[in-house]
Amino acid sequence: MAGSMELPAKGGFSFDLCRRNAMLEKSGLKMPGFLKTGTTIVGLVFKDGVVLGADTRATEGPIVADKNCEKIHFMAPNIYCCGAGTAADTEAVTDMVSSQLQLHRYATSRESRVVTALTLLKTHLFNYQGHVSAALVLGGVDVTGPHLHTVYPHGSTDTLPFATMGSGSLAAMSVFESKYKEGLNREEGIQLVADAILAGIFNDLGSGSNVDVCVITRGGTEYLRNHEEPNPRTYVSSKGFSFTRGHTEVLSTKITQLAPVVAEGDAMEEGL
Repeated sequence: MAGSMELPAKGGFSFDLCRRNAMLEKSGLKMPGFLKTGTTIVGLVFKDGVVLGADTRATEGPIVADKNCEKIHFMAPNIYCCGAGTAADTEAVTDMVSSQLQLHRYATSRESRVVTALTLLKTHLFNYQGHVSAALVLGGVDVTGPHLHTVYPHGSTDTLPFATMGSGSLAAMSVFESKYKEGLNREEGIQLVADAILAGIFNDLGSGSNVDVCVITRGGTEYLRNHEEPNPRTYVSSKGFSFTRGHTEVLSTKITQLAPVVAEGDAMEEGL
């Protein structure tokens, strides 16, 4: 009888679902694919702080869903975060960590540190093993100075003097690698970030519209919304766009009269 008992499963990987998926594909089932995301986000450290930048195009596959969205998220008064990837994930993760930082400030009566935000972000993303599609550029200034970090969807991080992420990151990085130098002043940092975002806008189909910039220093934070608008509308009718009745031809009309249906219980109540 002891020989007929089922032994507990041993440790290791189980490939049962891989065989099942292969069988389903052979039978004609189309497996879901991954949705490509498009964004250009950058950041750099300059003499007095950090400059972050982002484009403003949000895409749904091949469709431009929003021409002027915000990709630079508030984390704390001295910390901001640029998000690339799935918009819902970047919004939810940054909002959650921003709330935790606020509670931490209430408990300690001290300014949030950038490393605290970095630890919260990377721990959360690592726990989900990349299924939370949020690629982040985190920047801020605290008591220890200016800091710039990148956080990948699987939870790995980098600490760099300049960084780019998103589908337009290669074009933006080419600008940084050719023009970045230590000791940039505020105006030079803003211009370099804007040039990097413009490189992503004009060389990556997933990035576009306008340039947002955020400057963080010890003295405060300045969010330059729509700092540059390289793609203005070339034609706008002074009268606006109106479509008169009959502009689109109606090919056929069918009206179906709906008769009320009285349920059995309702009929009995009416009879009473």
